[in-house]
Amino acid sequence: MSAASTPMRPVDTAWLRMDTDVNLMMIVGVWLLAPAIRYEDLRERVEARLLRFERFRQKAVRGVVGAQWVLDEDFDVARHIVVETLSRRRGQSARRALQVRMGELAATPLDPAHPLWQYHLIEHYDGGSALICRIHHCIGDGVALNSVMTSITDGGVEPPRLADHDGDGHAGDWLSDTLLRPLGAAAVRALDLYEEGLAKALDAAEHPQRAALNAARSGVQLASDVAAFAFMSDDAKTPLKGHGTGRKVVSWCEPLGLERVKATGRALGASVNDVLLACVAGAIGHYLRETGEDPAGKDIRAMVPVNLRPLETAWQLGNRFGLVPLLVPVGIDNPIERLVVVRQRMKALKGSYQPLLAYELLALSGLLVRSGQKAISDLFLDKTTAVMTNVAGPAQPLSFCGSRVRQSIFWVPSSGDVGVGVSIISYAGGVQFGLITDEKLCARPDRISDRFEPEFEVLERMAKRLPHDDASAHPERTHGRQHR
Repeated sequence: MSAASTPMRPVDTAWLRMDTDVNLMMIVGVWLLAPAIRYEDLRERVEARLLRFERFRQKAVRGVVGAQWVLDEDFDVARHIVVETLSRRRGQSARRALQVRMGELAATPLDPAHPLWQYHLIEHYDGGSALICRIHHCIGDGVALNSVMTSITDGGVEPPRLADHDGDGHAGDWLSDTLLRPLGAAAVRALDLYEEGLAKALDAAEHPQRAALNAARSGVQLASDVAAFAFMSDDAKTPLKGHGTGRKVVSWCEPLGLERVKATGRALGASVNDVLLACVAGAIGHYLRETGEDPAGKDIRAMVPVNLRPLETAWQLGNRFGLVPLLVPVGIDNPIERLVVVRQRMKALKGSYQPLLAYELLALSGLLVRSGQKAISDLFLDKTTAVMTNVAGPAQPLSFCGSRVRQSIFWVPSSGDVGVGVSIISYAGGVQFGLITDEKLCARPDRISDRFEPEFEVLERMAKRLPHDDASAHPERTHGRQHR
């Protein structure tokens, strides 16, 4: 390798090699902009801001074991910014045409001979522009990429001076960073969209003596979590589970007001995350019933990413998150009962080391040959139906090249045979829900996403009818009183 190359961290190598014949490990997102922006302004902004991060000039070069970041000596920014006009069939709305194009791009590999990212500027979309971004997961996770992309907006906050390792913040001993330090964390508290939880807990482990003491105290929990991973049961068999075709379809719904979600959560004694996941479960259950499947009593397993970094270092590229397996109660029709179950399961996971174990397993798998990595990743994927992720985006509206970002949507990638991805992002006082599926497993994801708001509205109505002190203290008492 040339002097311009640097070793890729093992955990990022694992994500690089996780592409399959039916799933590409790309994060795909879109900004809907008004008014339209010009190609020349977009290119100037990318050159001035995004390319400050050297990672976006580097290609990923695989070895037999491991990979390298290598400067692309043939780098041309024009290769990474494509201008398009939507192709629309007769009678097809612009929104539907954009969804079709997004699905096509989600199934189209990035060129491995060059840096693994690309912008697609859709001109003349709904009175403005649509700016699609595709980035391979090996470059960074959702928290990091959201922070970096926000930094290139008008007035975006400059990140700290980038170090030689491009600010990924993980150039030291990865084993001590991913194993010893996490085991010394005071407590594992995470899984809430608007709290740092686990990241703060990780930063609390500063002394080896404290680490040893906390590890000893947490031995029972750790052993339990290892067993939970090793002996994970199969989730329910539904039409959403199976080997797909690799053809992707996407959908999204209009944003919900974040204050409405918070108020409903407070009234029902649940977190924002609990409310949103209960709505997702209800929407999927409704879809299954609508398509002739009886989901009664069934759970599907979703892998839920958990941030493992302090948010003040969110701009650092690379992947630093774990996964927890959440059983999603799609078979519970009563919305309050469903919320209670989600809340209980989330609460049980908040004291878990499973995010750390998953991160360590992924880091380990990145050190192995590809067949070894597959054996490890199959522990997660064979018994999983969906990936469900959420990212806290900017609270205030953004502008980009002089235009307003009126909606920000992204779609989480999947690997193995996982054919459903649920993405939630907060932005400018709203909560945006997006869905990506394999066409064979769910050809009409809009039939799920269109149910998201109605499911929330049922919970909201119930919350307003209940005495605040009763509902917030004991939501489980309410599920026998009211039904749809």
